[in-house]
Amino acid sequence: MTATPEPLLVACLCAQWCGSCREYAPLFEAPSGLPPARFVWIDIEDHAEVLGDVDVENFPTLLIARGDALLFFGPVTPHAQTLRRLVEAAASGELKPLDDAALAGLPARVRALADAA
Repeated sequence: MTATPEPLLVACLCAQWCGSCREYAPLFEAPSGLPPARFVWIDIEDHAEVLGDVDVENFPTLLIARGDALLFFGPVTPHAQTLRRLVEAAASGELKPLDDAALAGLPARVRALADAA
């Protein structure tokens, strides 16, 4: 019997003042035609504790994880096609877990904040 994989977590780390982020937000509020995933929006200025020592220098920054395995973390162009391509790659297993000690624990902290909301 094969275990069902944990669902993808797709988080946009942004700031409310960022115009590009505000335009990107509807994709996370009502994702359409994307593989099943949990989509969350996190204003990093309101929830800086989630980042810990991780710096987000460009907006929007996207985090994609499955469980505690971080599959993608970085700035993206705020386009639906970019989001679709990354989520599909993660869902299909094309994206391999990142090995970055500085990002360890970030998916769990993002998930905990989303669960508390």
